[in-house]
Amino acid sequence: MTTAHALRKRQLISSELLSTLRADIDSRRIGHGMNLLTNVNAIIDSFDPSIENAAAFLGIFAEWSDLGFGNLDLVKRLIACYNAEIRSKLSIDEYIPLRMAEGMVAMTEGMLDRAIDHFSIVLKLAEEIRAWHILAIVNYWTARCERKKGQYEKALLDVRKAREVQGAHGHIQNEVPARMLESLILFENGDSKQALSGLREAEVILSRTDDYVTRGNIQSTYGRIFERELRFGQAIEHYVQAIEQFRKGEPKYVHVARTMVDMSFTRIQMARRLRHSIEAYPEQRKDESPTPPRASFVKELSSLYVIIVKDLDYAAGIYASNPNVRGIARVHLFRGYLYLDMGKLDFAAQEAIQAYSAAESKHDFILMASARNLQCMIANARVDDEIEGWTDHAVAAQDYARDAIELASKTQNRRLKAIVYTWHGLTLSNGFLGGQDRVRDSAREAMDEAGSYLEPGVRDYIWEDFQILKRRLSESTTLAPKLIQWAHGDVGEKSFRQLAEDFADLVIPRMWEQEKRKISRVASRLSISPRKVRRVLTRLGLIEAESEPSHVRVKAAAPASSPEAWTEKRKTKSRHAGHRTG
Repeated sequence: MTTAHALRKRQLISSELLSTLRADIDSRRIGHGMNLLTNVNAIIDSFDPSIENAAAFLGIFAEWSDLGFGNLDLVKRLIACYNAEIRSKLSIDEYIPLRMAEGMVAMTEGMLDRAIDHFSIVLKLAEEIRAWHILAIVNYWTARCERKKGQYEKALLDVRKAREVQGAHGHIQNEVPARMLESLILFENGDSKQALSGLREAEVILSRTDDYVTRGNIQSTYGRIFERELRFGQAIEHYVQAIEQFRKGEPKYVHVARTMVDMSFTRIQMARRLRHSIEAYPEQRKDESPTPPRASFVKELSSLYVIIVKDLDYAAGIYASNPNVRGIARVHLFRGYLYLDMGKLDFAAQEAIQAYSAAESKHDFILMASARNLQCMIANARVDDEIEGWTDHAVAAQDYARDAIELASKTQNRRLKAIVYTWHGLTLSNGFLGGQDRVRDSAREAMDEAGSYLEPGVRDYIWEDFQILKRRLSESTTLAPKLIQWAHGDVGEKSFRQLAEDFADLVIPRMWEQEKRKISRVASRLSISPRKVRRVLTRLGLIEAESEPSHVRVKAAAPASSPEAWTEKRKTKSRHAGHRTG
């Protein structure tokens, strides 16, 4: 190599290029930076660690890769240029970007503990040389890893350090990703009010930038908050807005896939409520015309199922082209919830196995616990249906529940813990195990533990399952003593009519659960009118009043790509819907 050629190579990476790329990140001028990077192929193709500014270029290129430029293989190629001999001769200024890039690669590939190890070293060195821009981005990346691990206290500390550093240097636009992440962590940790406040501030700051990925993340987080508040229509609207933003600024659509999965989960909750609405209506006799509202609900539920399947398939297609283990695990998990909701237990079980396998490959305890809990739910459904081998299913449900609790205990995810303890209680109080006093005591302990993690005022699917557990345990302790008391003639001052009402309050809810929440079946077994059954269930708060069907009706808001509704009517089974995580 001639001296002139070597000189030309050393001049390929200019300080001006690096400062412009840094300024674009600080001001969130994403489009400008992406365009600038399309002209650096010569640098990448002839990359040499001995070139002036080589390590600095690697560090900032890793940041832009995280923002969506190119692919991870390009960063890996540059990292591979640093052998052991070269590493031993690097200065601190050169070593920091290298370890920072290695951490970013590990984070992106889901190796969170390895990424955190890299970032810990970088932070110690960056603090010594007061490299504020390194401290900001690496604290932010560390918080992202810890949030995925469910370590919310650590994540909040680190994301706030990132915000503090950015704010101290006047880069309010570049503070927004950390502000958005802080809101997401607060939401997942149960503080929706403060999360909304942070999101609104972030949305205003970024409104005049082209940072479409962060803007999409803000809308997606709005969607998750509104879903938890049972405002499903608004949640869908924000998910659709998020997808529109992502499609403007992210060519790989990985964020689109994640949002499609989130939106599918919202629709699964909508489907659960629609199904309950259908079950609240009496079944029609052959000589009667169908009740219009019920027929409408059945058609709407069928359409919802089609949309959910198509959206999950679309997300899976994106992940097939851009592998993301966490995303793939979530697709399998939510498909499992959907199949469970539809009563397709074998399909649900297959999806749960695949979800657990994918999550286990990255030691993702949140998704591993969620997959085990789904398996517990499926096994309980088989016990409820008295499917052949139901003894084995009951034992399997216990094993899955215990595994889910053990995995959830490795995180600080309170909602996950509420879910797994609730289902442990439901398992211990099911039709196979629930008759044993010792087992019922364990079920009550699980219920108490679950109750300590429930969010006050939130009446979502977790709360609904918890109420089923409470009723089940309450019935098991109150039914027998009351019947014995009445058998001995100890009725107090109550009239026969009052005794009859008390008996109905005891028996009808229990039979309603046994009959898969079918009012008509309860009425047929007891030879009473469906109206009587419905009146008892309404008085006990188990179903909505007949005069207020709009409270349980939800509409399947479909994106522009929604398929045509199913024309075939399907008999739906009563199943508990899935549970979101991560």
